[in-house]
Parts: sequence; structure tokens; C-alpha cells
Amino acid sequence: MGRHRGNHADDGDADPRGAEGRSRRRRRRGGAVAALTSAVAIILAVGLTGTYIFLNQSGCSGQDVTLDVAVSPELTTAVQGVAKEFNDQDYAVDGQCVRVSARGVASADVAYGITGGGPTMGDTESQVWIPDSSLWVNFVKENSGDGVVNDTGTSVASSPLVLAQPEKVAEEDGDEASWKTLVPTAAPGADGDDTDVRLVDPVRSSSGLATLALVSDAVGGGDEEGRAQLVAAIQALQEGATPSEEAAFEAFAEQSAGDGASPVLVLSEQAAARYNQDHADAPARVRYPDSGSYSLDYPYVTRTDDPLATRAAQVFRSALEEDAAQKRFQREGFRTADGKADSEALPEGQGFQADIPENLPTPNNETVERLTQAWNQFKLGTRLLTIVDVSGSMLEEVPGTGMSRMQVTTAAADQGLSLFNDRTELGLWEFSTALDGDRDHRELLPVEELASEGAETATHRQDIAAELAGLQPVPDGNTGLYDTYLAAYREMASSYKSDRVNAILMLTDGNNDDPDGVSLKELASTIEEESNPHHPIPVFTIAFGPGIDLEPMEKVAELTGGEAYKTENPAEIGDIFLQAFSQRLENQQGQEGS
Repeated sequence: MGRHRGNHADDGDADPRGAEGRSRRRRRRGGAVAALTSAVAIILAVGLTGTYIFLNQSGCSGQDVTLDVAVSPELTTAVQGVAKEFNDQDYAVDGQCVRVSARGVASADVAYGITGGGPTMGDTESQVWIPDSSLWVNFVKENSGDGVVNDTGTSVASSPLVLAQPEKVAEEDGDEASWKTLVPTAAPGADGDDTDVRLVDPVRSSSGLATLALVSDAVGGGDEEGRAQLVAAIQALQEGATPSEEAAFEAFAEQSAGDGASPVLVLSEQAAARYNQDHADAPARVRYPDSGSYSLDYPYVTRTDDPLATRAAQVFRSALEEDAAQKRFQREGFRTADGKADSEALPEGQGFQADIPENLPTPNNETVERLTQAWNQFKLGTRLLTIVDVSGSMLEEVPGTGMSRMQVTTAAADQGLSLFNDRTELGLWEFSTALDGDRDHRELLPVEELASEGAETATHRQDIAAELAGLQPVPDGNTGLYDTYLAAYREMASSYKSDRVNAILMLTDGNNDDPDGVSLKELASTIEEESNPHHPIPVFTIAFGPGIDLEPMEKVAELTGGEAYKTENPAEIGDIFLQAFSQRLENQQGQEGS
């Protein structure tokens, strides 16, 4: 203290303190010309172009320039340490001391506060913003225009995403770490594992959103075939999603200490180092996916048009880039922008590596929007009425399986239950002709939450599994398809829930052959008349067996926003089931509250 930095007016990206940090001059009596000459000499000597620094011989005085900096919470302590040293040295612009005040604000809060595009809490205003990822900067620019924030091109730190496992599990796992094997992505019924993936909700977290994008890329989630696998991935990831990093830490610690599923936590290197500091008795083991990773890049962003505040922000930006500041960040478990790490903060014994993994590109705005919508869509939960054909043709054997169509169908439907979490509401009907008096369908179980208490077993999920296992074809039964479509549509419309996706799944091996039922024309006109565009009820039909006329089923799908599928082999129902369910990714519009 006692000495003061000079003021300047910086109109470029050059170091705004360069000359000032190299020389100081005492004021001489009547030395105005000499002072100006000295300043010019300094500028020429250090080669500053377009940057003019005038030494303030009496130090900075008058009203301070306060620079409010909103920082991603995990970086806040380190930035506050740099800010304190910076303030102690009295850096100045236009003769006024720059006083930096840094506070932790969740990056999502700032981004949503600027755009109004999501939930936000607390004061999100600031002149400088250091989020944890450029994902948020791109989101703001896409939704509020380029002029709202100015990315200076400076990354003050970095931290790649890693996978953390309990140490014993990581040592026993001989497979290479991979985004593709992080979650179950096979069709229903495929052998899974007992891994429980933990991540922070992608709507609130860069690491969560980047994880979703990395998994989507790994399974080809952008194309039709991969979209079905992405559905399974999202379902699995949502089971382990937490609202905050602290909640993820707590859940991971509890599972690590237990005998249940083996947890995998997706987080940044720096977060893993913090977790291990707080859980030194049972630290996690870090693993790096073999295909590379995405790095949190902590961009330095300005949010002010005021010239004085802008120059003050440039001065502080330079302070954050200095060696002393960078070493401070490294001691906190961060890397420099070019990947240099502190081996004591990221110890090799915990799985950390000195070399930064291959850096995968930042997901673009289109990908982010698509995945965020998909995530939110599935968070709504599902109300699904499943209807199974029990007509006489279901007794026919499926070639090469030794099983009847009914056995193959019910097995696939039972396996499809694995797609749905316990919050899903599911109901079960069977249909043929005149099953219940004049009605072609019969309700076996109402649409209720799978985790609710069962009528015959412990849970509704177990009740459905038991009913599926007990389905028997009616030897002389025909296929009352159209009447059942209409009854199911009306049932779901009368019980519609706006906070969920309401849908119907029809599994059948035949065409409509109920001469006493409604015609296709009558069915179509009734659905058109009774449908509500604000209460969509998509109908998905999976038809199998020879001689299927898919056109009527496609008509119903077109009217309701669903889809119709055809296969010669009911053994393929499992894969088609996934494809049908993935149509939810295509039907974002029309959902209330979306």
C-alpha cells in the first residue's frame, strides 16, 4: 500500500497494466513536459499499440470504480483471493481506484436471469461474469442477442469432466471408461448392469448438460436409430439426477458406503478433488473416458457498456491471467486454460493424470436445445395405457422360438417395463371381441403409479408383471381393434393429466375384424371431433404377423400424433417399443406447460 497504480484508457486487448507495472516516476517541479516525455518513452519501449497510460502522480483518488464480478461458486474462493491482492495494489483507471467485489452465483441463475429462459434465484446482475462453461454464454447469445454479453476470449481456468467411482470398484473394473457404456442403452430386456449413474440436473448444471450431450453423441442420439437408445439413456440418467452438486456428493458417498448398486459420479476434476478432500477416509477414484472429454472453460465475460467499467474489467482480467493467480487456481484443483495442473491438488494416486484428456468440442446451441427439451419432456413423467391383443391368432407359434405370439409379446412388454421409472403411471387392458359383455376390451389394471401399492402384490409394477405373465389368448376370439382404440382414447381423455405425457400403446397381430363395431371412418371422425389440441394423446401401435394392413393404424397415429410400426416377427417388439417411446422426443409441441 502507499504506492498507486496509474490510470489509463484502454481501447484494445493489450495488457492494460503493462507499462504501468514496469516503471514509476516521481513528479518533478515544473516537470509537465518531462512527465509526458517519460510516458511516451515507456509506451515506445514496451511496444504498446493503441494503449495510452498516464501516470497518476498523486495516486488514485476520488470515487472508486467498483467492479461487481459474478463467479461460478467453485471458483469463487480463488477469485476472491486474487481480488483482495488486486485491491491492495490500488490499480486505477482514469485516476480512480478499481475495487473488485467477487461473489459466487450459479451459472444457470445468471443465464436464466438474463434470458428469462428458466428458473433463477438471487441477484444475478454483475458487470463481469465468470460462468463455469461457454455453454451458458452461447445460450445467452442465442436467446438474447450477441450484444448482451461480451466474451473476451479469455479462459481463466479449465477442468475436464471425469468419472468417479468408489476406489475398490474402479480397481476391479478392467474395462476402459466410456461415455457409451455409462448408462444402459440397449433395447428392453437386454442384459444390464447394476451401475447407478449420478449427475447434476442438466437444466441447472454444465457438467450435467455436457454429460447428456456426450452420451447422446456416443449412442448417435441425433439420428433415428440412436434416438431410441438416447431414450433409454435419459430414463436411466434421470433416475440418478440430483438438483445440486452437494446432493450428488451426498448420494455418491452413501452408495459408496453401502452394498447396493455401484455408483458412478460424473463431475469435473476440480469437483472430484473437492469431494476427496471432504471424504479423505473413502476417496473416489477418477477415470477418464477413452474417447476424450468436455472441459469446463470458465470464460471471462463482460456485461457492461460503461467505458470506465469496461476498462476496469480489462485490468482485472489481466490480473487473473498472471502467474500468481493461475497458480492459485491450480492449487484449488483447476487447470490452466492450456491444461497445466498441480500434481499435489490432483494426485496421481487418486487416478488424476497430468495430461489433459482429448478435449471434445462444446455442444452447439441446437444440440443443447434439443437435449434440454428432451430432458424436460421426460421429466414430466408418463401416463401410458398398454393394450394387448388376446385374439385366437395369438396362439400361433413364432417360427424358430418355440413360443406363441402371446408368449413373445408378453415377454417383450414385461421387459419394456424397465424403461419406466417408479413415477410412471401405467395401466393394462386386454382386447379381442365381446370380452366383457358387448365390449371388446377388458381392464386388467387401472392407470396408476408403478410405485403405488399393488392390489395383489407389493407394488403396481409387480401387479402388471403378474397380469402380463397370465394373459391367455381367446381361442375363438376376433380382433375388435377400432372399438378398442376409441374406448382407450376416451378413457385417457377423461382422466388426462396436464403434468404428464398421456399416451396409448397398442400391441396387436391382426386387422380389425369386428363387423359389429365402428368403422375406420367413424373412428377417425370421432377422434377428430373429441380431440383437444391442448391435451394430446398420441397412440402408438406395434403390429406384427403376416397380412397386416398398417394403413388404418397409421391413420389413427396421424390423427393423434403417434406412430404405427409393423414387423413380421413379434420378437422385435422390444426394439420397436424403444423406437415408439422415443417419439416423445419428436412431439415437444402441444404439451401443456412446456
